[in-house]
Amino acid sequence: MAFLKCKMCGGELTLDEGLSVCTCAFCGSKQTVPNVDDEKKIKLFERANGLRLSCEFDRAYGVFESIIEDFPKEAEAYWGLLLCKYGIEYVDDPKTEKKIPTCHRSSFDSLFDDELFDMVMETADSVARTIYRDEAKQIEQIREKIIELSSKEEPYDIFICYKESDENGNRTLDSVLAQDIYSALTKEGYKVFFARISLESKLGLDYEPIIFSALHSSKVMLSIGTTYDYFQAVWVKNEWSRFLKLIEAGEEKTLIPCFKDIDAYDLPKEFRRLQAQDLGKIGAIQDLLHGIEKIVPKNTSTNAQAYSQSASNGTSNLLQRAKMFLDDEDYAKAKEYFEKVLDIDMEIGEAYLGLEMTKYSVSTPSKLAYIHASYVVKGSNIKHAKEYCKGSQWLDEYEHSFQYAKLVKALKLAEKKLIIEEKKKKRNEEEELRKQLLAKQKAEEVFERQRRMREEHARMRQIAAEQAEQQFMWRRSGLCQHCGGKFKGLFTKTCSNCGRKKDY
Repeated sequence: MAFLKCKMCGGELTLDEGLSVCTCAFCGSKQTVPNVDDEKKIKLFERANGLRLSCEFDRAYGVFESIIEDFPKEAEAYWGLLLCKYGIEYVDDPKTEKKIPTCHRSSFDSLFDDELFDMVMETADSVARTIYRDEAKQIEQIREKIIELSSKEEPYDIFICYKESDENGNRTLDSVLAQDIYSALTKEGYKVFFARISLESKLGLDYEPIIFSALHSSKVMLSIGTTYDYFQAVWVKNEWSRFLKLIEAGEEKTLIPCFKDIDAYDLPKEFRRLQAQDLGKIGAIQDLLHGIEKIVPKNTSTNAQAYSQSASNGTSNLLQRAKMFLDDEDYAKAKEYFEKVLDIDMEIGEAYLGLEMTKYSVSTPSKLAYIHASYVVKGSNIKHAKEYCKGSQWLDEYEHSFQYAKLVKALKLAEKKLIIEEKKKKRNEEEELRKQLLAKQKAEEVFERQRRMREEHARMRQIAAEQAEQQFMWRRSGLCQHCGGKFKGLFTKTCSNCGRKKDY
C-alpha cells in the first residue's frame, strides 16, 4: 500500500500495487495513477504533482522527465509531461461541483497529434487508456475554444511581462516601471499588451485566449524585473518561457530583459545570451524605445495622435467622476478613478493631487495643505502634481493654503519656543538657587565638624596633661607612676597593685 497526492485537488490517495485507475475520496474524480512499485518513483511523482498543482509547469516538467529516464514504461509520467506542456490546472466547476481542466499554455497543435500522447497510449493499460482519452478530449475542446477566441483579438506589437503584486497584495515597483514604459510606447503609436490595462475590461473572462493571442502576435516582449524572484514568479515565467519557445521554434520575435536595482548576473539563466536593458541608467526608456523602433518600425499613420485625443477625452470624464466621489467623501472610489486617469495618461497633475487627498481622506486641497504643513510628506504624488499641474485651480488653492499653514505653524512654533525658553530659564534659576543652598548647607556641616574636632583635641590634651601631672606626683612620692601603688621587694621593686617593675 502507498500514498499519493490527487493530481486534481491535492487530497491523499491510498493505492495498492498494480492499480492504474482510482477515485479520489475528497474531490470524487476518477483518475489515472502510476504503478506504485518503487519508493523512489512515488517520491518523484509527489514532487512533480506538487509543482504542477502550484502551476510551476517548467519545474514539474523536469521532474517528470527524470521519472521517464528511470521508468520509461510509466504512462502517467508521459501524461504528466502533457499536462505541463499545455499548462493544465484542475478547477471546480460551479455547475457540477466536479474538477475540470483549464489551460494556461495553449497551442495551435492538437494534443492528439503530440508524440507524448502517443507514448501515453502505448504504455498505458486498457483501463487507463480510456480515462486518458476522455481527459484528452476535454483538454482538446478547451484548446480549440481558446484558439477560436484568440483569433478574434486584435494583434499586438509588444508584450510587457512583469509581476503585478507582491506577497502582501501590494503593487510592485515592476508594475510601476512597466506602466511608465507602456505609456511611452502607446504614445509612440504601438499596440502594447500590459495586463494591468489590457485585461482590465476583461474581468470575469478567461485570460488565456487574450494572453495566447498577445504572445503569438507580439514581435517584442519586454520582461521587467527588480528582483531575481520576480523574474522567476510562476505566471511571469509562464509568459516569458512560452515566448522563448516561440523564438526557438523559428518565429521572428525578440525578448528584451529589462532590470533595475539588481546585477545583470542575477537574471534568469535563460536570458544570458540576450541583450538586456538596465532601467536604472539615465535615459533607459529612450534607449529602449530607440531599440524597439529598429525591430518594429513605428506606424506612420495617425495612431499616436488618435491615442492622444481619445486619451484626453477619456481622462477628462474620469477626472470629473473622481472629483465627484471626492466631494461625496467616497475616498475609495475617488482613488480608483484617479488611478484610472493615470493609467491612461501619467501626466495629469490633478490626478496625483487627488490621490494624495484620498490618502489622507480629505476632500479639498486646502485641507490637504494643512496636513502637509504639519507632517513630513512622503511619496511622489505632490512632486508629480507640481510638475504636471501648473496653472490649475486645485494646485493654486493647495499652494496658498500650504504657505498660510506654514506661516501659522511658524508662529506657533515661535510662541512654543519662547514658552520653552522661559520655562528653561526658570528651571535654571531654580537649579542655581538649589545649588547655592546645598553649598551653604555643606559649608555649615564642615564648620561644625571642624569645631567638634577642635573641642575633642582640647579635651584629649587636658586629659593627657592631668595624667602626666599625676604620674609626676606619684614618682615624687615614690609610688608606681602607672597606678600609684606601693612597691614591695628588697632588691627588685614591684608594684603591689599592678605588678609592674619600678621603671624610674
